[in-house]
Amino acid sequence: MILLSFDTEEFDVPREHGVDISLEEAMMVSIEGTNRILDVLKQNDVRATFFCTGNFAENAPEVMQRIMREGHEVACHGVDHSQPKATDFVVSKQIVERVTGITVYGYRQPRMFSVSDEEIEKAGYRYNSSLNPAFVPGRYMHLNEPRTWFMKSGVMQIPASVTPWFRFPLFWLALHNLPESLYHRLVRRTLKHDGYFVTYFHPWEFFDLKEHPEFKIPFIIKNHSGREMMQRLDRLIKMLRKQENEFITFNEFVNSR
Repeated sequence: MILLSFDTEEFDVPREHGVDISLEEAMMVSIEGTNRILDVLKQNDVRATFFCTGNFAENAPEVMQRIMREGHEVACHGVDHSQPKATDFVVSKQIVERVTGITVYGYRQPRMFSVSDEEIEKAGYRYNSSLNPAFVPGRYMHLNEPRTWFMKSGVMQIPASVTPWFRFPLFWLALHNLPESLYHRLVRRTLKHDGYFVTYFHPWEFFDLKEHPEFKIPFIIKNHSGREMMQRLDRLIKMLRKQENEFITFNEFVNSR
């Protein structure tokens, strides 16, 4: 089973590198990227889960409708990606449910930082996918956390997939920078070991970042971005489909367990 997901947020990466960017421009980048993602998924007839910030939901209701219309799951990803607050998991649920008219069951904290599972349960979520169980310098140190799904405070925890032995993270940066053949091999090995595979990307990865030096994006982020990333995602999906893997939403995975 393949759990493909996208952290659907306003493009705030330039702010991490000292560049101010308006919400309007940030949304423009992410809306274009999200539509490109949806095009790839539609062409391959697969479904995914979109973890959406309150900012994105409120400023791109037409894209939210397309996500649902094409059979994907909508989950929550905080409110303002750059300015997380302790109440975001509650407020983002209120915003996303108001915009979409559906009940939201899943949550992922911006930048996969920690969040109270007790509070997540009280807010009515069934699952939390806010854990990358790897060591990523300057970001994560979770080598002692479980690699695969587990229950905590009545909420299913669904970590991002890492390789079985060395816990190499198989998230978005890996597909940007590893040779595709190596990335595919690591994914297949992890999938065979765990029985399922979880990964995540962002809409702005599918925007042509190389054409915008004013954003001051590091090479490892803009490497193979834009249409190249569309092609990489397309080839990843085709490789996994060729092996007869089923693409399911996170909530469907919870139901299966």
